[in-house]
Amino acid sequence: MRLLRSPAEKPAATMPGKQQLARAAKALRAGKLVAFPTETVYGLGANALDPAAVARIFEVKRRPRTSPLIIHVDRIEAARELVTQWPDAAQKLAEAFWPGPLTLVLPRREIVPDIITGGGSHVGVRMPSHPVALALIAAAGVPVAAPSANRFTQISPTTAEHVRAGLGSDVDVILDGGPCTVGIESSVLALYDDGPVLLRPGGVSREAIEAVIGVPVRVPGAAPVKGETHAAPGMHFRHYSPRTMTLTANPSMAVPSGDGALLTHRPAHYAALPVAHLQVMPNSPDAYAQRLYAALHELDAHGYDWIAIDLPPDEPAWAAVRDRLKRAIAR
Repeated sequence: MRLLRSPAEKPAATMPGKQQLARAAKALRAGKLVAFPTETVYGLGANALDPAAVARIFEVKRRPRTSPLIIHVDRIEAARELVTQWPDAAQKLAEAFWPGPLTLVLPRREIVPDIITGGGSHVGVRMPSHPVALALIAAAGVPVAAPSANRFTQISPTTAEHVRAGLGSDVDVILDGGPCTVGIESSVLALYDDGPVLLRPGGVSREAIEAVIGVPVRVPGAAPVKGETHAAPGMHFRHYSPRTMTLTANPSMAVPSGDGALLTHRPAHYAALPVAHLQVMPNSPDAYAQRLYAALHELDAHGYDWIAIDLPPDEPAWAAVRDRLKRAIAR
């Protein structure tokens, strides 16, 4: 059995040169696609105010139009220009967590193209904290629509190499800013008139959000109906998935035939399980999240017959990681 222990330390960001940033900004203004790093995952960016450019995102990703996009900005004021309401809760959350991995969903202005929201009345906005993302948005001078830079439902990219391997020449420019430091997508919080709803768990916990706004945050009670516009990205039942067959692990499971790998943060529980590869993940939820997609990319590339995934505990601190893993296993 091959054992690999995933590192827990966070990587440092790297900056492309000024000429590379200028070229990428020019490409965005010209309606082209630019892959760029954020603290969460690498995004596939287009000028959010150019419907034709945004349409290319859906084409390249093979993403259904029912899955809306998040618009990235470099200033709070730029976010406010895209929405018709900016309640006190939005201001408090932006001041507490921006730049950072929190998306706010608010009623959109008419300048936001229908294609961004799937025709819906609300739009998600956020200010990423990665220095490359902020520099690119500022240089382009336009808000940037950007889902993860991968094919729809496949593993999200956390390095520029993941983008190259997954999308190749379909992207006009790829900016390399090093590995992502958060490693999973942003939390998506809708500030509806009847109260806040956490549409997707992510880099900012529900408890941290509640501590800032002082009111309970609801979670959706049911999955979106097929064919209807989703309230947020990442709500498809199957997402973040390796090409390799995946299944839920347990210490007494019947191991499928062929060579398999096990992803777990508690290897002692699986000492007797016959697997070809044991991928040991960090015990900290934050460190696990930062490493998650890179580990799945590595296992998927190896060509195993199956990957068994040991779900972390059903606790608030692990909510975002569990969400990603359960969608990765879904078939």
